[in-house]
Amino acid sequence: MTVKAYGAHAADKPLESMDIARRAPGAHDVQIDIAYCGVCHSDLHTVRAEWAGTLFPCVPGHEIVGRVASVGAHVTQYKVGDLVGVGCMVDSCRHCADCEDGLENYCDGMVGTYNGATTDAPGHTLGGYSEQIVVHERFVLRVRHPEEQLAAVAPLLCAGITTWSPLRHWNAGPGKTVGVVGIGGLGHMGIKLARAMGAHVVAFTTSENKRQDAEALGAHEVVVSRDADAMARQAKKLDLIVNTVAAPHDLDAYLSLLKRDGTMVLVGAPSSPHPSPQVFNLIMKRRALAGSMIGGIPETQEMLDFCAVHGIVADIEMIRADEINAAYERMLQGDVKYRFVIDSATLAA
Repeated sequence: MTVKAYGAHAADKPLESMDIARRAPGAHDVQIDIAYCGVCHSDLHTVRAEWAGTLFPCVPGHEIVGRVASVGAHVTQYKVGDLVGVGCMVDSCRHCADCEDGLENYCDGMVGTYNGATTDAPGHTLGGYSEQIVVHERFVLRVRHPEEQLAAVAPLLCAGITTWSPLRHWNAGPGKTVGVVGIGGLGHMGIKLARAMGAHVVAFTTSENKRQDAEALGAHEVVVSRDADAMARQAKKLDLIVNTVAAPHDLDAYLSLLKRDGTMVLVGAPSSPHPSPQVFNLIMKRRALAGSMIGGIPETQEMLDFCAVHGIVADIEMIRADEINAAYERMLQGDVKYRFVIDSATLAA
């Protein structure tokens, strides 16, 4: 089947309308009519080949929501008309220890929703900036939010799970103080989720003019990281820091804010390395510097269900497909509150 999509033919070319092929659904596949797709910073890094290994043509998009259009003969969990989502992966080896633990995101054979190896033409996966996608049922997620919130649910499939997973793994909740560094696509979700989980939330931003926004998102305290005195007042107060910043910066400034046995988790992925932190900052308080990548299918479903119960969605700005190149430039400038979402109905325009 041929469907409309938006993608690029080379790293130095703008995204443009193109026709792509989708496979016919197999016995365990779910065919999804895509309603909306969020725009992630990873999309930009990949399509511009800022990360090694981009395969062209590249159709980005891994924050996908829509309706089931058809199901394979052996699919039991989904039926035509169901509201569903697809996140950052569409397959894995399905039998390693990571997959058996429901952590398919750490499987060495994990297949990304775009730019991953596949037998389908053109030999690599093509993502959600498209009208339709076909995915194995294991990697389809149920959306329980009201349909009118569907567009704002899309970013939960990456920005939501990327912050939920470390918050859950490091036991954010009542009695814990959680710092969220950066108030963007990831950070704004981190604040909302940590607050709903019952933690005391401290938001860190370089911009004084984001103070009111961070408070509105649910932060109990807001610290402007350029204010040395304000940073010093947070010393040794935090149990966990979720650092969402996707640009190289001084990690020591935040490590010193952790309590003994505190952890800072990096979820932002800069295109060049952070300056190396001082070892003594870790040794003296048994602090940990960790990383976390999206989440497995079970915890992604858990996150979606939690958000549905608590009325949590992303703050979005809807765009037409032909506005994607301008949206990328605005995203680089931080000029979005806080996630662009493509209206897939505009792909055929």
